[in-house]
Amino acid sequence: MRRISRIFTFSFSLAAGWSKGVRSADWLEWQKLAVIGRWGRSCPARKDFLIGREVQDRGWTVVKRLTESNPAGMAANGELERAIAQWLEWDKNPKTLAEVRQQNCDGNIKQLQKYFGSRMLFGTAGLRSVMGPGFSCMNDLTIIQTTQGLCRHLEKSFPDVKDRGVVIGFDARAHPPSGSSSQRFARFAATVLISRSIPVYLFSQITPTPLVPFTVSQLKLCAGIMVTASHNPKQDNGYKVYWENGAQIISPHDKEISKAIEENEEPWLESWNDKLVDCSSLIKDPYENMKIKYFECLQKHCFYRDINKRTKLKFVHTSVHGVGHEFVQAAFTAFDFTPPLAVPEQKDPDPEFPTVKYPNPEEGKDVLELSFALADKEGATVILANDPDADRLAVAEKQEGGLWKVFSGNELGALLGWWIFTCWKKQNPESSSLKNVYMLSSTVSSKILQAIALKEGFNFEETLTGFKWMGNKAKELIDKGKVVLFSFEEAIGYMSTEFVLDKDGVSAGVIVAEMASFLESKNITLSHQLKVIYEEYGYHISKASYFICHDPTNIERMFENLRNYNGTNQYPKTCGKFEISGIRDLTTGYDSSQSNKKAVLPTSKSSQMITFTFKNGCVATLRTSGTEPKIKYYSELCAPPGNCDLEKLKEELNDLISALVEHFFQPEKNGLTC
Repeated sequence: MRRISRIFTFSFSLAAGWSKGVRSADWLEWQKLAVIGRWGRSCPARKDFLIGREVQDRGWTVVKRLTESNPAGMAANGELERAIAQWLEWDKNPKTLAEVRQQNCDGNIKQLQKYFGSRMLFGTAGLRSVMGPGFSCMNDLTIIQTTQGLCRHLEKSFPDVKDRGVVIGFDARAHPPSGSSSQRFARFAATVLISRSIPVYLFSQITPTPLVPFTVSQLKLCAGIMVTASHNPKQDNGYKVYWENGAQIISPHDKEISKAIEENEEPWLESWNDKLVDCSSLIKDPYENMKIKYFECLQKHCFYRDINKRTKLKFVHTSVHGVGHEFVQAAFTAFDFTPPLAVPEQKDPDPEFPTVKYPNPEEGKDVLELSFALADKEGATVILANDPDADRLAVAEKQEGGLWKVFSGNELGALLGWWIFTCWKKQNPESSSLKNVYMLSSTVSSKILQAIALKEGFNFEETLTGFKWMGNKAKELIDKGKVVLFSFEEAIGYMSTEFVLDKDGVSAGVIVAEMASFLESKNITLSHQLKVIYEEYGYHISKASYFICHDPTNIERMFENLRNYNGTNQYPKTCGKFEISGIRDLTTGYDSSQSNKKAVLPTSKSSQMITFTFKNGCVATLRTSGTEPKIKYYSELCAPPGNCDLEKLKEELNDLISALVEHFFQPEKNGLTC
């Protein structure tokens, strides 16, 4: 009886959205049945079973007539109705269950559509969405469903998965209204896996994201799961998956996991029983051992301990209410530094992120106000900032006039690339070793590493955007006996060591500190050294931004116009006064620079991405975001060594950006906003 009453409760609510135009007699009878169904919720099931059965039979007769009267409206809400019915049957979280019931009783179709109108899609980035009820959100049930799919894929891929196991880490995010938290999600993920006799290395404490791929590699596990939304707003959470090679998953694993999730949506018998985590012999805590091992590996990248011990530089560090504080303090100790001054208001984990609008150090000065204040007070000249899961790093340096310079991701990539190569070269003076040395960066990042590689004689490779590509490419090269010194992306992500095949803000932070201390011993600042790098290898002036567009049709039309700019399948030859010398379209697979006109990098029809190379040395990439309603652009002017008129170069890049906006983006025509 209870289940029948549920059906009519939400059916009544949904019917309100499509009742116009149906026969009034049918509508009145439907309302009457819905009231009976609601009343039935308080009746003993056995006593009123026959009443409930009659209500059910009469109800579906009315549904049939209503469908005939308004088939489009019924079909649209029928799918939503089925999704809600599944939810009410499967969810066991009292808070999310109560929220769905309340919205359903209130007839709030708009809110129910947000919760159930679409299902989160599992991709190479795993999952990321707001925390809350419904299949479109991060919650206990969707975590269980996702892990069940991953579990099936692991069983299919690894005959020995029950011997090797999986590691699970989590950050400090929480969402009290839905009862959600990263730790709670991690426990349910672990529950699903151990219910299938798969060992789980479940971190007992919050941990930086890089510790998960590190653990996968160190313990030779089949996979790793990190529950985090990185630097997203506080209401978000995510589920990131690493494969046995220690890198983020790429295709076809994402597609196969997604398919397995669809085939295993109903929770298994023990999936909700997270008490298993507290008593199962399959659960192990790797926290202390992996933390010790991580810093042992990191110490091998320390080259100037004596300078570190006696440096006069003072550093400030902020973890922006995330998980990085303890690990950065320990990293400095491992390099024989005095630990950095921690911003007191931001050093402890806080899922509310109370001191910042967005917990993303890539935002620059807005996130670093408290860091600037502490540094000014204490006489510190270098600031290190991690995002909440400590896989990214922002750096600022005080200038002679007292102002602060926040380095862009590309600028810090240039500094770290130069420094890491310089340290490696000192340890390996033989020029013959260079043939096996590589650096990587993503296609939307600065080409400065390529310029350094050309002059110094080592190898450079470009990958698609994201560390899933750089991590897998690095592993591929390492397995061939190559040395991958450094990889970076412009979004302040740096892979500065070989033992974590993902971006790592902890290792990058302490390596920057050693570089700054070494330079300070020569009376050189980071800003001055950046200028030296550009003078030697050529100025690389970059600028990136985005437009917002909530209409996918407009986005598709804009990119199709570019592909048919001068007629069918004719890309533009110019952008205003700037001549185009090359075009690469990683949506269609076209590359004008290749003899067969086919792109070398992987292509994807599910996202838009076109790169234009100009005769003046500029490169501009236009691409859609995979997680936000944005069209991003990345532009860079690569000048040859000797062309040092910085202001003129900046002016030329700004002119190009204006031309891109006017001729390619056309904001008014395409409905774009800044």
